Amino acid sequence: MSKPIVAVVGRPNVGKSTFFNKIVGKRIAIVEDTPGVTRDRIYAEAEWNGVPFILIDTGGIEPVSTDIILTQMRVQAQIAMEMAHVIVFMTDGREGITSADREVASMLMRTGKEVLLVVNKVDGRDVPDHYYDFYELGIGEPIPISASNMLNLGDLLDEIVSRFPKEDNLDEEDDSIKIAVIGKPNVGKSSLINAILGEERVIVSDIAGTTRDSIDTPFEEGDDKYIFIDTAGIRRKSRISENIERYSVLRAVSAIERADVCLLMMDAEHGVTEQDKKIAGIAHEAGKGIIIVVNKWDLIEKETGTINDFTKEIKNELSFMLYAPILFISVHTKQRLNKVLPLIKHVSNQCAMRIPTGQLNDLISDAVMMKQPPSDKGKRLKLYYASQVGVKPPLFAFFINNRELTHFSYSRYLENKIREGFGFEGTSIKIVYREKGEKGGY
Repeated sequence: MSKPIVAVVGRPNVGKSTFFNKIVGKRIAIVEDTPGVTRDRIYAEAEWNGVPFILIDTGGIEPVSTDIILTQMRVQAQIAMEMAHVIVFMTDGREGITSADREVASMLMRTGKEVLLVVNKVDGRDVPDHYYDFYELGIGEPIPISASNMLNLGDLLDEIVSRFPKEDNLDEEDDSIKIAVIGKPNVGKSSLINAILGEERVIVSDIAGTTRDSIDTPFEEGDDKYIFIDTAGIRRKSRISENIERYSVLRAVSAIERADVCLLMMDAEHGVTEQDKKIAGIAHEAGKGIIIVVNKWDLIEKETGTINDFTKEIKNELSFMLYAPILFISVHTKQRLNKVLPLIKHVSNQCAMRIPTGQLNDLISDAVMMKQPPSDKGKRLKLYYASQVGVKPPLFAFFINNRELTHFSYSRYLENKIREGFGFEGTSIKIVYREKGEKGGY
C-alpha cells in the first residue's frame, strides 16, 4: 500500500524545516535564519504511532514575488500541495498574521485538500494576543506549537494521522500490478510504454525531460491487469536548470512508493552512471521489485561476450541489488520487448511469495549444518526457528538466543540460502532477529 503524503507549506522562515527535522528525527533540511534557505523540496519517510507516511518540506511561498528563486519555491510548493493527502500550513506566532499568510491561505482553500493551520514559535503555555487573529484565515482552528522545543508536536501528529484517507482509498486498483518506469531523462521510458501498449498513449520526444508528471496508464493482457506509471526523468542536481525539473525526483519517489515493480531503464551507450546508482538506490530502499532494463542495445557493436561483459559491469556497479534480473532490449527494433510483461509478472509474484514455515525451517537447518553461526567469547548464536512475517518485500523473522551475536555476513549467508531454495528473483529480502521470549520486534 502506498503511504500518505504530508506537505509542509508556508511563507519563508516560519520554521518548516525545523519542524521537518524534528519529525523525521534527522537534520536533513538546512535550518538557517535567512528566509528562503530551503530551495529544494525535501522528502523523507516518517512514522507516528505505527502509521508510516511521507513528509515533504517545501521552500517558503512568497505569493506575489517575482524573484526567480521565490517563484520557483511557490511553484514547487504548489506541486507538493497537489500530491499531498494532508497539508500543514505553518505560520509564525511571533510575527502574527501577514498579507502573505492570507495569500497562501487563499491558495490552500482552492486545493480541496485536508489543511491544518499551525502557528509555530509559541514557546509557552500562554498564546500571544494576536494568536486569535489566525482565525481570520478561514482554515479552521489554529494549532499552537513550538517546533524547536517540540511543544504540542504529538497533538499535531495525531491530527495529521487522523486525516489520512482510508487504506481502500489509497490503493483503489489492488488487483493490478503497478509498474513505475524510472530512470534518467531520455533513456526511452515513454517509448517503452508506448511499444508495449501498441499505441501512442504517452508523449514521446527527443528532448530530455518531456515527461514532467507521473502518468498512469492502465493496460490489460488476458486476465492480467497492469498500471504503468511513467515518471519524469531524474536528473543530477547540477543539471537541473528549469524549475519544473526540480520536481521530477519527488514525483519519481511518489511513483516508486505506489509501485509493485520498478523498471529501472538505462542507456546501453552510456553504461552505468552515478545517477543510475542513485535511482536504483531509491527503489532498493523502498523494497520494491526491480528489473534492470538496458535500452538501445541495437546501437552497441557486438562481439563475443559483449552481453556478459555488460552484465558483469552492472552487477559490479549495483552490487547491492544482485537479485534484480537484467533485460537487454531495443524499443526501436522491438528486440526482446516480448519478454518485458512476463518478467514483470514473474517479479511481482516473487515479491508476494510466502514460504511455509516447515519448508523454511528445513532449509535453515541444512544451512546451519553446512556453516555454523558466529560465536563470540565462547558464546555461539543459536537459531531456534524462522518464520516469514511479511511480503513486498519478503520479511523473515529469526528467533535466536542473543541478538548481539548476529553478524552481517551470516545474515547475507542466510539470505543467499533462502534465494537458492526459493528464488525471490527481483526482490530484496529483509531479515529481523528476535530473542527468545521477546514480543514484537518487527
